[in-house]
Amino acid sequence: MPEGKAILEVRGEDEFLKIVKENELVIVDFWAPWCAPCLAMAPAFEAVARRFSGEAVFAKVNIDENMRMAMALGIRAIPTIIVFKKGKPVNARVGLMDEEELTKMVEEHLTEA
Repeated sequence: MPEGKAILEVRGEDEFLKIVKENELVIVDFWAPWCAPCLAMAPAFEAVARRFSGEAVFAKVNIDENMRMAMALGIRAIPTIIVFKKGKPVNARVGLMDEEELTKMVEEHLTEA
């Protein structure tokens, strides 16, 4: 992950696949700039990304710029958070989440063997 950057902005499918495959735990926020709940959740996602920096990789995917990828992953509503562990999706939540809920979601997957 680039130094000083808590969240990676995924620009395409190849970059997305590389991030997910090369990192043990990746938390991805699928969002769009016109989505009010997505924008409302952004500060909480940023705070959790900073808190768990070094333990997990956090990324954002703008579905308007990556429609094919969103469709392939079955994203039907946003915001959607998907947790990838060892390259595979292991958890997903749709809808606005606060910092506490996001923290619990990350901690759950950090503590699993």
